[in-house]
Amino acid sequence: MSGFEIETQTGTSEVREKHRFDVAKLEAWMAANVDGFAGPLKVEQFKGGQSNPTYKLVTPARHYVMRRKPPGTLVAGAHAVDREARVLSALEGSGVPVAHIYGLCIDESVIGTWFFIMDMVEGRIFWDATFPQVSRDERPAYFDAMNAAIAALHKVDPVAVGLGDYGKPGNYFARQIARWSRTYLEDADAGRDPNLDRLIEWLPTAIPEGDETRIVHGDFRSDNMIFHSTEPRIAAVLDWELSTLGHPLADFAYHAMMYRMPPLIVPGLAGADLAALNIPSEQDYVAAYCARTDRDALPGYDFAVAFNFFRFAAIIHGIKGRVIRGTAANAEAQARADALPALTAIAWEQARRAGAPA
Repeated sequence: MSGFEIETQTGTSEVREKHRFDVAKLEAWMAANVDGFAGPLKVEQFKGGQSNPTYKLVTPARHYVMRRKPPGTLVAGAHAVDREARVLSALEGSGVPVAHIYGLCIDESVIGTWFFIMDMVEGRIFWDATFPQVSRDERPAYFDAMNAAIAALHKVDPVAVGLGDYGKPGNYFARQIARWSRTYLEDADAGRDPNLDRLIEWLPTAIPEGDETRIVHGDFRSDNMIFHSTEPRIAAVLDWELSTLGHPLADFAYHAMMYRMPPLIVPGLAGADLAALNIPSEQDYVAAYCARTDRDALPGYDFAVAFNFFRFAAIIHGIKGRVIRGTAANAEAQARADALPALTAIAWEQARRAGAPA
């Protein structure tokens, strides 16, 4: 991975000064609200996590993870830890691998912002989409596990798991384009980008026909999953902050855009020799998802990839704004912000591939 070193994104460190809080208050809350909790409590901060500060909570008997809203002035609707906690709780037992939620706190007097506590799932996170840590023969099974997990999510009936009101049904692409366009345009601190400006004009004119509504993760990547320590099996899918009700095509295309994403700031396969690595082709990966979700094809797939590069660029634009305002949660946020021009150029290239005019 280029752009930043993997080592800066993994493991834990001392809690950063701007993210410190009264540990005694948290310990008291956990004693009252988390079944089986027994102190003393030690707190470390995970190095990764761009948006919501994430902590490792260590006790003599068990380890937990805490996700919280960052301190400071926040963009309206962002850092929705309450939504993360809700979707994880709803999906437990659905066949989608998720961590168990112990509790959500919306009382800001405890640590200063809302937070939730979940089980710490042990295993491996792959920050490189080529999965270099596993053998060539095993690699297809790891890709198949990711494919199966996102297909399982898209087969869940939102109403059946109590998430029928988790988002607005229908018109997902139009609403998301409007949302991220607005977020981009309102963040004056981060400035404007010519490719994002062009995408904002073109995308609403090219939305494909047909609509579906399912639970969508919104950030389904290899580095947002914990794999079993030795097996090609996903133990838990992480980082559900962007989840909502939406179009499964958009969610799958975001995941599959790894095939067109260089290893710039997130795991990407662009430029990799897939055959030599024994990684399924993009075409075969799409076909496997279609088979699992009872589809003949994915019409509008190229548009959905272009949309997702735009959406991802808008998110990185937001990180740039937080860097400028001093509220970015991650120590490597600057590296992501610096990569924004290269990312928006790729986003426009995808739009051209989907039929945008020169």
